[in-house]
Amino acid sequence: MTRAGPVDELIAKTPDWRGAMLAKLRKIVHDAEPEMAEDVKWKRPSNPLGSAVWSHGGMVCVGIILKERVRLSFSGGSSLPDPKKLFNAQLLGKSRAIDVSQNEKLDEPALKAIVKAAVGHNLAKTRQAKTPAR
Repeated sequence: MTRAGPVDELIAKTPDWRGAMLAKLRKIVHDAEPEMAEDVKWKRPSNPLGSAVWSHGGMVCVGIILKERVRLSFSGGSSLPDPKKLFNAQLLGKSRAIDVSQNEKLDEPALKAIVKAAVGHNLAKTRQAKTPAR
């Protein structure tokens, strides 16, 4: 599947290893959930390119290009299983993130499992909201 849009522009405007890593993370996210929607949000003077946002039944994760790493942040990460201990940033509160440095090898199956769990978590919340009270 070919994608074209704001995330392509974000990747193209980050021509070093961080753009390539964001592209790799994007592929993993879409492989985990082919129905994933994507956009770029939160453009501001300190981050004029913004951040990639993937959603399915609500926001799933955010790809953030930082100075020396790329971060994949899950707003509800504290509710997600992480048996391979991929979460290594934002460990306080509800969110959790995975910071990836240059030349770091990704555990793609474990990352896909986290993305799938995040989608399942969103869809379960959506189903609960639609269930009438008794």
